Amino acid sequence: MSYWSPQEPRRVHLLVVAEGVDELEPLLETLRDTGYRITLAFDAMEGYRRATTLQMDLVLLDVRLSSTDGFAACRLLKADPATADIPVIFLTSSASLEERLAGLRAGAVDCIVKPFDPAEVMARIEIHLRLAEAPRSRIAPAAKSAPPTERLETNGDGAPGSDMDRVLMQAAERLILADLSHVLPLRELAARVGTHEKRLSRVFKELANRTVFEFIREARLQEAQRLLLESAMRIEEIAAAVGFSSAANFATAFREYFDCTPSACRQAGRAPDA
Repeated sequence: MSYWSPQEPRRVHLLVVAEGVDELEPLLETLRDTGYRITLAFDAMEGYRRATTLQMDLVLLDVRLSSTDGFAACRLLKADPATADIPVIFLTSSASLEERLAGLRAGAVDCIVKPFDPAEVMARIEIHLRLAEAPRSRIAPAAKSAPPTERLETNGDGAPGSDMDRVLMQAAERLILADLSHVLPLRELAARVGTHEKRLSRVFKELANRTVFEFIREARLQEAQRLLLESAMRIEEIAAAVGFSSAANFATAFREYFDCTPSACRQAGRAPDA
């Protein structure tokens, strides 16, 4: 007689983030009938926090959420080492190509337009779960050692734990570096990562020892330096590509930062000391 039983295989754990679940009920029933474990969240930041504290295999994320949209939550998930490898599938009521592309650029692996057939969603979930089956480390050592509460915002003025600070800064940096020629205004940049401009400014000052504007300026100049040394683009083209309004403004900023003109940098064929 055996006094032990084989351990049951771990059930696939899905996080569903949506404000109202009534329209999703047929899908949720199908998921439960298939044997998936389901966790629900009703706003973007709640979804992000649950994903950082629970072992999720995939996230179904509604784009249209009231306080913070699904795009911001996805950017945070992809900027956080604890959740970066979790596949995200967006659910949207918009059939516009622009919104679907925005979801993919934010880091999603798929985008499904509502109304949808549960069978189609199931098929897509199964595909992305199989693609994600390769061994991966979902939780960084720091995330394992830190109590979950340290990852949450602690008061009304947005003073968070250091993990959340780094995630916000990483998400903002990715947005900035994705298109240096059209960097968003600070207010919109902060909204895109689920916070406000005062908090984002503080995070950059504390962790990067520079303002958001200073980070953008340095990123533009360093990218311009790379293009000068590695491409045949004209100086005017490089200035426009990294977001300067004119070649003259670019040349002045470049000389102040590197103590070298763009032309001299290219002619020397080496990176000047900053």
